[in-house]
Amino acid sequence: MARRLRFNGTDSKNGGCPALHEDLDTGEWVVQGKPLTDPEDTAQLQHFTPGESAIVVPRELLVHFGPKEIDRVQQMISLEEFGRLFETFEHSAWRLETRRGYASDREDETYREFMETGTVQWDLDDEWCTNMRRQTSEGKRVGRVRIVDNPPTTGQLYLLDNARRNAATGEDMRNLWRADADRLRLPAEDFWIFDSRMIALLHFDNADKLLSVETITDPVEVNRYAQTRDAALHRAIPYDEFAVRVAATEQ
Repeated sequence: MARRLRFNGTDSKNGGCPALHEDLDTGEWVVQGKPLTDPEDTAQLQHFTPGESAIVVPRELLVHFGPKEIDRVQQMISLEEFGRLFETFEHSAWRLETRRGYASDREDETYREFMETGTVQWDLDDEWCTNMRRQTSEGKRVGRVRIVDNPPTTGQLYLLDNARRNAATGEDMRNLWRADADRLRLPAEDFWIFDSRMIALLHFDNADKLLSVETITDPVEVNRYAQTRDAALHRAIPYDEFAVRVAATEQ
């Protein structure tokens, strides 16, 4: 049976070797690179036996893309610290939203307004919008991809209306059908990626309440989430076009 290998990274400048791949089932790593074949070189290797191959890779490949720990050590931050990340990021902030609803939305007065009228008169001068306009006016990129069921849940329809507010501050708002997300094998995780170097992984309970925020800076893990971001963006649809499609399905 063929291995299920996931490309993890390369230091090659043209897309070739050297590279690292992870076996998703066994946790083993496959090193791709130029073989070490000179007998004088291989003679210096300890415990080198017939049938084995020695591969030469640059140190940077292992530093940037090799596994650091068998079990990830959680680094938790407070919600206050999480909030400050949106004021201190340097060039980009991007989120994947995968849940069918969020407790914080249902607790907001705008959710009741949406339930009653089907739309919301959004406040574009609240704290979030004011900060996002400031960040995007400085040339920083902010965006999201929201996963949507077919048919959408009430919470997802609320967020589709909410995307008008986000877009007005300069956020790049997109949506992706859950079936497409499943085909892309996107993880069922909610996270922000800041400056392509730190992940803020959001942990929720079964009632969709945000419990905690875990930060991840391991380059291997960050690269994995960045690949998720790129795949989601490749297939996601701008929110306004997506809203038209949703409306068409409801007729």
